[in-house]
Amino acid sequence: MAESDCEIDGNQLIAKSLARFGVDCMFGVVGIPVTSLANRAVSLGVRFLAFHNEQSAGYAASAYGYLTGRPGVLLTVSGPGCVHGLAGLANAMANGWPMVMISGSCDQNDFGRGDFQELDQIAAVKPFSKFSVKAKAIKEIPDCVFQALAHAGSGRPGGCYLDFPSDVLHQTISDSEAEGLLGSAAERIREEKVVSVENSQIEEAASLLRHAERPLIVFGKGAAFSRAESALTKLVETTGIPFLPTPMGKGLLPDTHDLAATAARSLAIGKCDVALVVGARLNWLLHFGDPPKWSKDVKFILVDVCREEIELRKPHLGLVGDAKLVLEKLNKQIKDDPFCLGRSHPWVEAISRKAKENVSKLEAQLAKQVVPFNFLTPMKIIRDAICALGSPAPILVSEGANTMDVGRAVLVQTEPRTRLDAGTWGTMGVGLGYCIAAAVASPDRLVVAVEGDSGFGFSAMEVETLVRYQLPVVVIVFNNGGVYGGDRRSPDEINGPYKDDPAPTSFVPSAAYHIVIEAFGGKGYLACSPEELSSALAESFAARKPAVINVIIDPYAGSESGRLQHKN
Repeated sequence: MAESDCEIDGNQLIAKSLARFGVDCMFGVVGIPVTSLANRAVSLGVRFLAFHNEQSAGYAASAYGYLTGRPGVLLTVSGPGCVHGLAGLANAMANGWPMVMISGSCDQNDFGRGDFQELDQIAAVKPFSKFSVKAKAIKEIPDCVFQALAHAGSGRPGGCYLDFPSDVLHQTISDSEAEGLLGSAAERIREEKVVSVENSQIEEAASLLRHAERPLIVFGKGAAFSRAESALTKLVETTGIPFLPTPMGKGLLPDTHDLAATAARSLAIGKCDVALVVGARLNWLLHFGDPPKWSKDVKFILVDVCREEIELRKPHLGLVGDAKLVLEKLNKQIKDDPFCLGRSHPWVEAISRKAKENVSKLEAQLAKQVVPFNFLTPMKIIRDAICALGSPAPILVSEGANTMDVGRAVLVQTEPRTRLDAGTWGTMGVGLGYCIAAAVASPDRLVVAVEGDSGFGFSAMEVETLVRYQLPVVVIVFNNGGVYGGDRRSPDEINGPYKDDPAPTSFVPSAAYHIVIEAFGGKGYLACSPEELSSALAESFAARKPAVINVIIDPYAGSESGRLQHKN
């Protein structure tokens, strides 16, 4: 070994591997045995966002993967830290977002003897990851890191796991040998073969759309992840086919587009005869593609990056491939043999008429200023304040039962990947983690969270993280005193030895959530009237500093999500 060839330990080799593969950001909670790893990564140019809880950090890593297209990375301590991080890993898997969770683990020689935070972490993560690996010696580190990062983004993206025992973190190797391992590991990572849809399938898809009487284009966050907005816009505007986004697909085409069918959703999915579904699964969000919500005769053209998904759903036609690439091929096919429904087409007119009718009804409700606040009055004020900002539009984070449902109908998305919500898994508690990820991934955009008080409570302590990193995030809490609202028990439910306890759904009435952020130096606002809310929004949006706006809602104003009432 040359005199200048220094020794590096496992922590530094992991940091080098992450930086070499292009990781520029990590989220997590430091402690035994990974504190040095975090510091080493920072010294190599990898930003580290330190959280209070691995769960929120995991949600941040999952959302970062979605927003950037590169795996978000979560770092946790061993044992309970790994278990807390599983929430984020599972969220990434459910949503199809690339993420890698890295956890330290106990010394290999002491495993099985009751070591500090001992856990078989490879077994623990198995149900929640698409790939997991433990580095059993320092020389395995580069290959393990490169494999996990590559698997996270291949095929249908998802969560992967890296396990680094404490003894491996302390092993050493020469810097020159480390460089050799890094180089050979990178060479072994094969470029994933891009699946190319056969021309005959593209021709069949175009023919189905051309001959449909009531075609519909449905797209979701898979299309958003693939950056398919330009190809989607071209397809919609060339063919004149109405479109329906799933919640996080909103913004790929503007909600204000005259072919948007969101406000006529029931009619669109109930009457369409051919549905091109791009980057969205036929799961509960789309009623599984089943009648009576959908016509029993509808023909689905399903575009998905995952062949297994298409085989599971058994559509009329399945196109396996990246949404953007498939749509570009479809656009080329239609260009060679063009067709357009036109705005006077009976189907387009029916969708447009129903959408305008429903929008008019909603706007009539929004025009009424209700105080104490219901959900609609403050949501309209927030909508107008966001729209006034223009472009770049803020990234909107939404969670909660009533708050998210009402916000989906009222708030407007005009730019892609500007909406993050509970997603495929319906996960509550994602709010502050998503906010931090969004602020880091898109530093030119303001981040606005519109949350119920229950959703906010899952991760409220992370407002300190917002202040510590001075992130441009405004959190708006719809405070109605509980889950769905305050105490709504019927008389026969208020009985027994604990009848004087608060209801399982209720919180402290009119809790001062805005004071929490002020404890850390952020700005808090209390809004009980339209004037107070408008003033708070104007001031906080202009400042682009961490803020919480506590909006007091009538505790009896909300209800359970209409889509899920039958499940509770």
